[in-house]
Amino acid sequence: MVVILFVCTGNAARSQMAECWLKNLKSDFTVLSAGTKPDGLSPQAVKVMREVGLDISDQSSKHLDNVEWTKADYAITLCDSANETCVNMNWPETCQRKHWPIKDPKSDEEYRNARDEIKQYIERFLEEF
Repeated sequence: MVVILFVCTGNAARSQMAECWLKNLKSDFTVLSAGTKPDGLSPQAVKVMREVGLDISDQSSKHLDNVEWTKADYAITLCDSANETCVNMNWPETCQRKHWPIKDPKSDEEYRNARDEIKQYIERFLEEF
């Protein structure tokens, strides 16, 4: 089974949305998300995902140390800060790292833009897979 890990600083929005999108688009992957400094699930992320029929309200914000990141086949960072942190980690040789620089959303419209941009990245990722 392929393990995909999405990493963001807060594991509040972008990585949570990415986790949900991939689980819904490719259910035979193990999909995880985590943060370098988790700060809780964003209500705005929950709201904009519901707008497209997806519910992330049961997901939780987790620290990178609390997920099995060493088992990841792909580690995908969604913000520059998390990318900088992950560069210095001892990833397994089999883990492929990717960085998708998604702007940190502030307004509902920016959350929608981030949601849609993440979906596009995931669709391209699945096409390459």
